[in-house]
Amino acid sequence: MSAVLAGPPTECCLRTVHHTGDAKGTVEEYAGVKTYVARPPSGDASKVILYFADLFGPMYINAQLTMDYWASNGYTVLGIDYFEGESVLHHLGKPGFDWREWMPPHQKRAPELLRPWIEDVRKRHEGSKFFCVGNCFGAPYVMEALAEDWMTAGAFAHPSFLNEAHFENIKRPLLMLCSEEDFSFTPENRRKAIDVLVEHKKDYTMLLFGGVAHGFATRADPSVPKQRWAKEQAARTVLDWFNHHAECSL
Repeated sequence: MSAVLAGPPTECCLRTVHHTGDAKGTVEEYAGVKTYVARPPSGDASKVILYFADLFGPMYINAQLTMDYWASNGYTVLGIDYFEGESVLHHLGKPGFDWREWMPPHQKRAPELLRPWIEDVRKRHEGSKFFCVGNCFGAPYVMEALAEDWMTAGAFAHPSFLNEAHFENIKRPLLMLCSEEDFSFTPENRRKAIDVLVEHKKDYTMLLFGGVAHGFATRADPSVPKQRWAKEQAARTVLDWFNHHAECSL
């Protein structure tokens, strides 16, 4: 059995600071699944990002503002709601809610939704270059997509549910955005992941953000300068990574 390198979510994954702003995208359906869609002002649909959300889902304002940022820089961004309107955002604070019981059914359901969703995305955006990014719960879906030839490049931040095979099997370039404080993707496991990537001659980059914790890419506190910078720099780095590989694949 492949060794675990990023463990499951914990209580840390339920903490957030709500960001302020107005989402500019729309909610549409792909393969019958509600999807947050952010389009570039130019209307250019030649570059498409698949966004795989953390436990708060793609309809969370924090995630939407990040997707809108990438869209404002020339990408069509599609965020699948594999929680089907039942992300933790809708349950936190409710009496009797046990997120540990809530998560397994969604962990089983998400791949079932993703298969036809990706087929529909590829059909409706035929001829586009595809990229993918995911945080926490969404990281495995990034790795699975990067094992396919049709994907151009991908990125994850503070991942969960990863094993050595995920790193062994990727075919396309991977960007890893990591936090100094991470219960799941620990320093030891980060080192093991790099060892696997090097051994198998994979194309990768890892960026480690000091002084921030698991969740910083979407749930950082913008009133804390270090957290705000890390969150914004993570989004900028993803954009730079995708721009670079979009040009390399011409």
